[in-house]
Amino acid sequence: MQEVTEKLEGAKVVYGKNKVALEERLEETREQRDVLRADLLVMGGRLNATNATLEECRLENVVLNWNISDLQEKVELLRQTETNLTAQTVLQEDHIEALQQNVTEAGHQTESCSSLQAAAESQMLAAQSQTRACESRQQYQQKQLQKCKEVESEAPQQELAGGGSSAPPTLSGIPALMLLLCSALHLIT
Repeated sequence: MQEVTEKLEGAKVVYGKNKVALEERLEETREQRDVLRADLLVMGGRLNATNATLEECRLENVVLNWNISDLQEKVELLRQTETNLTAQTVLQEDHIEALQQNVTEAGHQTESCSSLQAAAESQMLAAQSQTRACESRQQYQQKQLQKCKEVESEAPQQELAGGGSSAPPTLSGIPALMLLLCSALHLIT
């Protein structure tokens, strides 16, 4: 009987040690679970922020494409205006030459045609300057679009997993907003 009692006491000691070890392991598992939950929350927040930024970049690309199309149309109109003004200048020069042949009206006609010529050339120079400005703007918009595309291609493809939508941003201050968004996306990733 004493042997049975000793075995029972030994079993109780082993059981107690096992119970303490299991409780410690259970506590460690719970702590690990809490850490993993916190990590999941942080990752979920980052995923949502990334998805929102990607959506804003997509909307920005749409606006930039509209702006580029509009600028291309304006450039084409300015080129046509430049062609018309060049043709008008040539016609004015011919007209001046014909008027110079008329001796009786040489003084008044020459002065009038010279003024018309100067105005036409001034308009042509203004149109050329506007054309260069529009072409410069178009190149800038193309660069900004390319930057945004590069940022979007470097971003993780996490947007497929989430379905979060964001309200469309306002369209004022687009260049500054795009720079801010691309910087934010770079920091997040």
